[in-house]
Amino acid sequence: MVQQTFTDMEYANRNRTTKREAFLDAMESIIPWKEWMELIAPFYVQKERGRKLIPLETMLRMYLMQNWFGLSDEGIEDAIYDSYAMKRFLKIDFSIERTPDATTLLHFRHLLEKHDITRKMFDDVKERLDAAGLIMHGGTIVDATIIHAPSSTKNATKTRAPEMHSVRKGNQWFFGMKIHSGTDAATGYVHTITGTAANGHDIVQAHALIRADEHSVYGDSGYLGVEKRAEILEDPHLSSVDYRIAKRPSQNRTTKAYAGVNWDKKIEHEKASIRCKV
Repeated sequence: MVQQTFTDMEYANRNRTTKREAFLDAMESIIPWKEWMELIAPFYVQKERGRKLIPLETMLRMYLMQNWFGLSDEGIEDAIYDSYAMKRFLKIDFSIERTPDATTLLHFRHLLEKHDITRKMFDDVKERLDAAGLIMHGGTIVDATIIHAPSSTKNATKTRAPEMHSVRKGNQWFFGMKIHSGTDAATGYVHTITGTAANGHDIVQAHALIRADEHSVYGDSGYLGVEKRAEILEDPHLSSVDYRIAKRPSQNRTTKAYAGVNWDKKIEHEKASIRCKV
């Protein structure tokens, strides 16, 4: 247990709670700490040689904060020193403990990835949300996001990561991978994730993001023609889904001179109001 300091007492008397602090307090009560640490514990073991392991709970808390706030390994380390809310969530006392450094966090993340623990954690969250009635079924938003990766070859192997690739988007080039996500259309919670190289087309992974009980699927214009793909046509369920894909602006057939209701624009607006959750 962390001993209370004068700083803790000073912060306890504040009249206002920051959004970050409120979010971390909510996560404190939501995350199943015991179950997740039991998932990791068999692989997080002390070696005969080397420095003593940092407590598992500390590493898990730091890893989660890094993901929640989209920070780099060095960035989350600095943020913990800067932010009282983060330091309190990490449950460390600077007078007797040190914040795990960026390299330690890197090794911890690789450990989770190696043993597919992140997937198990994601599935656990999904099951809990579903059991609590916080995920609705019947509609999914499909989307894809490019995740940047270092393109430099200044490393031990003198090569780039083989699973990464370059892709052009507009007039700009990106190097990395692409995350494909299926998001519950009613609540905005992500229920399915897949990954490909950055040059993988969005439409190729669409079928893998659709749940067995979907009635409708929403997507941007990158998914136009998805209902004609072989993997969709050959599946009885996927072929019966209503694909509400956004049109390109050039496909709007209503001219500016038309005085009536622009139904194309109205329909596209309704689609966009659903897709804006991602």
